[in-house]
Order: sequence, then C-alpha cells, then structure tokens
Amino acid sequence: MLKAFFKESALECGTDEAGRGCLCGPVVAAAVIFQPEFSHPLFNDSKQLSERKRNELRLVIEKEALVYSVSFVSPQKIDEINILQASILAMHQAIADLKVSPKFIIVDGNKFKPYLQIPHQTIVKGDSKFQSIAAASILAKTYRDEYMEALHLEFPQYDWYKNKGYPTLFHRKALQQFGSTIHHRMSFRLLPDQLKLEI
Repeated sequence: MLKAFFKESALECGTDEAGRGCLCGPVVAAAVIFQPEFSHPLFNDSKQLSERKRNELRLVIEKEALVYSVSFVSPQKIDEINILQASILAMHQAIADLKVSPKFIIVDGNKFKPYLQIPHQTIVKGDSKFQSIAAASILAKTYRDEYMEALHLEFPQYDWYKNKGYPTLFHRKALQQFGSTIHHRMSFRLLPDQLKLEI
C-alpha cells in the first residue's frame, strides 16, 4: 500500500511526467490532490501496471481526486528549452491549472524548480511510494498514450499506436525510411550512427 501523504498537515499535490525518453510527441505531466481520507490499494507507478489497469485507475482518479490537472509541452518547446526543463514546465503548468492551490508539492524524481513560493520535496521513485504521485504518473501516461494513438492515425508508418514514440527498432527503421515528422524532437538523436551509415 502506498503512503497517502508526505506531509499530512498540508494540502498536498503529487506531480509526475511521462514521455521524457520518447523521440516524438509531447512530454505530459499531471498533478493530483486527494482528500485526506482517500485510499486505493491498486495504485502504483504507471510503468508497473498493465494498460488496462492504468485506464481503469484513471477513471478512479478522475472521479475521486479533489482536483487534478494534465498538461502537455510540445516537441518544439522541448527542442527550445531541453527535455528536463520541458518536463519541469509541464509539471508547473499542471500545478497552475489545479482549481485548488496546494500548500505542499511532492515530485517524482530528483529534479524540480520551485513553483511560486510553495514548498516542495523531490522523491526518487516517488511514483511507487506515494499515492498522489502514482496517480499523477497514471494520468500523465494514459493521456499521453491516448494522444500518441490519435497521432498514429495520421502517421501509421511509425507504429506509434504500439511504441507511443519511444525509440524502438521499428520506430527507428521507419525514421530511416520515411524521415522525421513535425512531431519528432529534432534536438534528440533520432537515429544511432549504425543506422545513419546505412542510408
């Protein structure tokens, strides 16, 4: 069972992102605040859950959270400011969009910039330790997957329905054959050297 809060006395928001390691598409972040009494036994890091279970839990989060928000940062912005800064920006945007302002923020990972004057705590593997971060992880992952599945209909040759923009061999071979799209992150190394030499 994950912990409900890092600081029980504060209105606490958990935040996480999805899509940092992808070659294309946005980086997506979510922020979630639960009521103090909320508990759910199935929450975990979204990467540890099946797609079906993530989608089921997304509905639970959207129904049971006090407030939640999801934010997208485009590939163009990622190229402009780098993926770490874009991930933090997405988390800041998600927190800003909450209809209730948190008094404390817990963040998955070890990198964050202060948001306004709200105190925060970074937590390595926080998505497997705290309920609100796990929920943010689930929302960020499911919203991003849904977005990439929609893009797949426009660009089916890259198999984004399956790989969600991650650097699979199929995705990289499609890049070699068809080139990049407006959704690819041009600041990323889209093709490793051994594939470049074959062109």
